Amino acid sequence: MTSVRQDEPVRPTRRDEVAAAGSELVGGPAGRRAVFGTGWWRPVRVIALVMIGMFALGMVQKLPCYESGWFFGATSQYTHACYSDIPHLYAGRGFADGLIPYFDRLPGEMEYLEYPVLTGVFMEVASWMTPHGGSMQEREQIYWLVNAGLLMACAAALAVCVARTHRRRPWDGLLVALAPALALTATINWDLLAVALTAVGMLMWSRSRALAAGVFIGLATAAKLYPVLLLGPLLVLCWRAGQWRAYGKAVAGAAAAWLVVNVPVMITHDGSGFHIREGWAKFYTFSQERPIDFGSIWLLLSQRTGNPLEDANTYATLLMILGCGALALLTFYAPRRPRFAQLAFLVVALFILTNKVYSPQYVLWLIPLAALARPRWRDFLVWQACEVMYFLGIWMYLAYTGNGDKHQGLPLEGYQLAMALHLLGTLYLFAVVVRDVLLPERDVVRKDGEDDPSGGVLDHAPDVFVLGRAQRLPRHAVQFEGTPQVRWGAARK
Repeated sequence: MTSVRQDEPVRPTRRDEVAAAGSELVGGPAGRRAVFGTGWWRPVRVIALVMIGMFALGMVQKLPCYESGWFFGATSQYTHACYSDIPHLYAGRGFADGLIPYFDRLPGEMEYLEYPVLTGVFMEVASWMTPHGGSMQEREQIYWLVNAGLLMACAAALAVCVARTHRRRPWDGLLVALAPALALTATINWDLLAVALTAVGMLMWSRSRALAAGVFIGLATAAKLYPVLLLGPLLVLCWRAGQWRAYGKAVAGAAAAWLVVNVPVMITHDGSGFHIREGWAKFYTFSQERPIDFGSIWLLLSQRTGNPLEDANTYATLLMILGCGALALLTFYAPRRPRFAQLAFLVVALFILTNKVYSPQYVLWLIPLAALARPRWRDFLVWQACEVMYFLGIWMYLAYTGNGDKHQGLPLEGYQLAMALHLLGTLYLFAVVVRDVLLPERDVVRKDGEDDPSGGVLDHAPDVFVLGRAQRLPRHAVQFEGTPQVRWGAARK
């Protein structure tokens, strides 16, 4: 039984001191007589508009590069911190010449497009929408604008999905919409496509639509590899709750969606039979063969020790496997089954921390997961501050190394500090979420008497497999006086 009013929305300005202080810009915290959910200005619509506004500000931040930085000067795009892959790859990956990704060989060292298929389709569609008249600079500018427009739609969809995933906490979507790192990195690359599809998949799972969730996770994996990691948390959570049928549907949907997108490009046939197309495999071989690169802990260690760390692939893989094993044990030993969003954040953050490269736009992967896993403004902004410092640090370092003898920018030691800030900021949020798993009474979401609002079939489901003290000592969602008591496994009214 529960005394919590499940239809009452959570008001962050009354629960979060940072949100309350920030609300002074728009009139202060909502009063006790305020009416929510009426009229046109509903939370989801407000959040979508805020997201579009922040995205537009991010486009304005790229203006120095749009006018000249992408085309003139060796380091102008770095000193203005407005670099983007999009205009450079328009000609560099054959879109300007009408080459078909994965089928036509590219001139130069990169023989084929090194992106997953669905991202390649996105890039190709944007090239179809780009007029082929005018100078190459004008065409690259338009190509960036077209992609920015499509990515803005992805950003709006992302904000809406996050706002709707936790039914009683729509305003948590503002964490995503107002994230400064999102505005700064949204148009560096095409990651927002995969991030938006992943958010749709999580929304579907929260609505107990396991097959649809799997389909969107599969589509997201066809656009970027990291979303497949979410099937790991679902495995251990469904194992603990005994929800194997739902997990099977999700896996089947993900596999089917991924195959539908990839098989037409992956398989080729000649006189000797069927083969894997070399162009399709480029993304996977490139990811495997690329050396340690910017932003990773391996680069930091290599620079500090002078060791090239040629076996970084092996080290990263082993650490990832060990980390996933530790997260599985955490799931089974935790006094309360972790929320899906918490484990999803932890596994993706683990991948980022152990990976051999960290491009600035990878922060987009974590922003919606962080907003759902730890919807508290203080912790979120601490982490975002570290990511913004890294965003500035990498461009200033590239300006320093690209200026020849002038050395205008950030020297190596400064860039190493920026890398350390990024790693420490991510570790901080990682540790806070682990603490919430071990101490459910500290979880911001569960303080309101919720169980797992993003869990779908897992929400309020009793355990069938646990380890350690969790097997002997049942725990409530909240264990301190003055807060609604919700018993785990109780039927939801």
